[in-house]
Amino acid sequence: MTTTYVALLRGVNVGGKNKLPMKDLKELFVAAGAENVRTYIQSGNVVFEVDRDASARHADLITKQIQERLGIRTTLVLRTVEQIEEVLAENPFLKSGAAVDELYVAFLAERPSQERVAALDPDRSPPDEFVVHGQDIYMRFPNGAGRTKLTTDYFDSKLRTTSTARNWRTVTKLLEMMEE
Repeated sequence: MTTTYVALLRGVNVGGKNKLPMKDLKELFVAAGAENVRTYIQSGNVVFEVDRDASARHADLITKQIQERLGIRTTLVLRTVEQIEEVLAENPFLKSGAAVDELYVAFLAERPSQERVAALDPDRSPPDEFVVHGQDIYMRFPNGAGRTKLTTDYFDSKLRTTSTARNWRTVTKLLEMMEE
């Protein structure tokens, strides 16, 4: 039985660095045995189907192939349909009426310890806000993402994991694609 996943790659096609054509990325997923492979925009979002037991192997194989064939070191974070549905349902900023254009989610490769989460500085970048929920960080950037100090590098260094962020509209679109 296959499961639908979204693969979220970190740091590809951002600011002119790590150029990774989505056609090439799609081909890597197909070659690794994934089915119904679709990409969304140029920032490393891939929706695909694979046996649940094989998902971790696929992630490792894909990141290895990207590095070997294209010379790009990246991290690939996987989420299931159910996990993306939960992300969309649990956003505390959306529940309090924040504008969709201000909302982002950072998807973490591993769940951080409570001690590391507690050590994050809530006043690092006012008026920006964040809430860590399991393996995800909900973020609200009233002045836009380009001005915040709440970057993936900040969270990665403090939480000792790897993250990749997407705006709210992208997360919503990815779920639509996963449910097709």
